[in-house]
Amino acid sequence: MTIRQNVPPAGGANDIARLDSEQPFAEGSSPLTRATILLFAVASGLAVANAYFAHPLLDVMADDLGLSRTVAGLIVGATQLGYGLGLILLVPLGDLVDRRKLIIIQSLLTALALVSVSLSTDATMLLASMAAVGFLAVVTQALVAYAASLAHPSERGHIVGMVTSGIVLGILLARSVAGTLTDISGWRTVYIVSALLTLVIALLLWRALPRQQRPQSGLSYVGLIRSLATLLVEEPILRIRAVIAMLIFANITTLLAPLVLPLTSAPYFMSHTEVGLFGLAGAAGALGAIRAGRWADRGHGQRITGIALALMLFAWLPISMLDHSILWLIVGVLIIDFGLQATHVTNQGMIYRVRPDAQSRLTAAYMVFYSIGSAIGSSTSTIIYAHAGWTGVCISGAGISLATLLFWALTLRATPREATQKIG
Repeated sequence: MTIRQNVPPAGGANDIARLDSEQPFAEGSSPLTRATILLFAVASGLAVANAYFAHPLLDVMADDLGLSRTVAGLIVGATQLGYGLGLILLVPLGDLVDRRKLIIIQSLLTALALVSVSLSTDATMLLASMAAVGFLAVVTQALVAYAASLAHPSERGHIVGMVTSGIVLGILLARSVAGTLTDISGWRTVYIVSALLTLVIALLLWRALPRQQRPQSGLSYVGLIRSLATLLVEEPILRIRAVIAMLIFANITTLLAPLVLPLTSAPYFMSHTEVGLFGLAGAAGALGAIRAGRWADRGHGQRITGIALALMLFAWLPISMLDHSILWLIVGVLIIDFGLQATHVTNQGMIYRVRPDAQSRLTAAYMVFYSIGSAIGSSTSTIIYAHAGWTGVCISGAGISLATLLFWALTLRATPREATQKIG
């Protein structure tokens, strides 16, 4: 299959076209090995975990710093705001500078931001530090884009799926580890331990990541950032899948952000360790990530998307039955997380096809919408829970799921054929 290359307008966009034509590695000579892919997955998982540690700890962090439950929701919101800025300002740099150096520098700065979180003494310092953690956590997306650029086109979706499975497990283990460490020695220990692990990962990345030639281009940093809007205008598949990403992540954070509140209250009175372990119920998402990438490579992206979005809508039925049994909630989390990750990996596999040499900017533009959705879901769901309880949260989540499914159905004809065909 021939990948379409858009013809950009004159001027600075020509520089973008020249940059897009740069191939850091020849096709068919990918330096990816099983060990390298595993390192990509582990590094991505740890980086994203930093942005999710706070989810099961909102109440204890709020109590420690004297915050109201409503303000506690801003802890997650600040992280997502920082993440969104990082997507715009940091991730595109992967199309301009050596990705290897960029990833290592971000990892080192992340360790400093985590230490700052652990030393926070008031709401201002905490929120600023969490925003910094989110800003630097976009190294996850730099790793995904880097892996995609190294992969053979016929295996790109599968490789992205494998790295994303590490991200899924990182999110899930973040809750378990955060809960356990908090019960043992307080929430600050979580961020100290993560800072140390991040330094170890930075060393491993420095030793193991393939070296990459720096692209030779006259494209400026400002032009690089502006090209994000150009990509959204030129690529309909990016626009469609970005909106779907915004909706599905607003959906999942509507569930996850307030989840700790009913689980630590009557009748469950769970400890933070138990709340963290409960998050492992979403491990099915890792399977969804791995399989969805391979299915997308085989040309089944639209079918997988429809099934996955329908599952996310259905999942809110058992989730709404939390008052009857916690088993219903476990079933709902299994279903919704599988649908989320299957859709997310399919989205990425499809957008990388139309501009395979602009992975960093495609990732940035796509994930900006993810960050917007996550921030909206996490910030509004705690407020909804305070005023309408768990029933209100479930109605809100189901409404978002239905809107996502309808949007996907209405955009089927607008999806470019080359984004859905089988490769190879």
